[in-house]
Amino acid sequence: MDKTTRAEDARTGESKDAKLDAIALPSHLAGSGTLDRLVDTARAYARAAASENTLKAYGKDWAHFARWCRMRGTDPLPPSAELVGLYIADLAAPQGKTPALSVASIERRLSGLGWGYQQRGFALDRTNRHIASVLAGIRRQHARPPVQKEAILSDDIRAMVETLPHDLRGLRDRAILLLGFAGGLRRSEIVSLDRNKDDTLDSGGWIEILDGGVLITLRGKTGWREVEIGRGSSDQTCPVHALEQWLHFGRISFGPIFTGVTRNGTRAMETRLNDRHVARLIKACVLQAGLRPELPDAERVKLYSGHSLRAGLASSAEVDERYVQKQLGHASAEMTRRYQRRRDRFRVNLTKAAGL
Repeated sequence: MDKTTRAEDARTGESKDAKLDAIALPSHLAGSGTLDRLVDTARAYARAAASENTLKAYGKDWAHFARWCRMRGTDPLPPSAELVGLYIADLAAPQGKTPALSVASIERRLSGLGWGYQQRGFALDRTNRHIASVLAGIRRQHARPPVQKEAILSDDIRAMVETLPHDLRGLRDRAILLLGFAGGLRRSEIVSLDRNKDDTLDSGGWIEILDGGVLITLRGKTGWREVEIGRGSSDQTCPVHALEQWLHFGRISFGPIFTGVTRNGTRAMETRLNDRHVARLIKACVLQAGLRPELPDAERVKLYSGHSLRAGLASSAEVDERYVQKQLGHASAEMTRRYQRRRDRFRVNLTKAAGL
């Protein structure tokens, strides 16, 4: 790819699948059936290097930066730390009616730019003073505490599953909520599960149902990990029982566990659910269960997301913190503590305990 082509791709915000174009036969080798198939295999592995959602977000970040450059009469290529520094400064303090981005969003944009440059054969040095010093100033002036989603506690999850019907969709959604809560799973992890190991190429893990519960093997951000979900004290709220019911009546013996259901609700399809289904399901059940009734509906649904299940487990489980940390797959106890938020604040009153 010559410099002119690279500049044109940058101006249009399109990489023309640059990541995959970079994986090809060396110019001095002649193609053959075997080698061509290996190229296709290598490209398939390259696609799996990051999640689809991450790649889409990075692509949008690069397109926004390319458009920003074009509107100011410059090109994003080759990389310029000074230009990137001006870009993130504009994101933090834009002119006109454009809303300012949060520090977290700006850092994500920088990650997207790093990815975009890498796909075009360049490297972005984020430690360069023109970027690092501007970012440090943005953090100092604009950083805010992270907005935490409301935790779905044990009483909440019981009320939510009670709103679900006992048809095929209800069985599936009940299993999603209870499994996500008891396993402290991310919504992407829930829908990525397969019935068995190596069932599908896009699998993020698989399950094994045992006498004591279900063992989930997950491909996480830092590698493979196992999540143990024990059986509950009641069939109405047992995540393992809910999963077994869905697998039985949905006739799921191979492939994705959580799939769509036919329009008449009588048969499970083969197509894997999108992780957005989990978010929509949580918000719908929050409304139907009447959680936080003192707030308007629009505000109530904003309080909850897929992470509410993970935060709920961390906040509800009265066990040693290290077990919660292991279940959530956190590298540090500090990260786990960020998820532990209860509504009964000051449950432990150290002031009185100290004799005051």
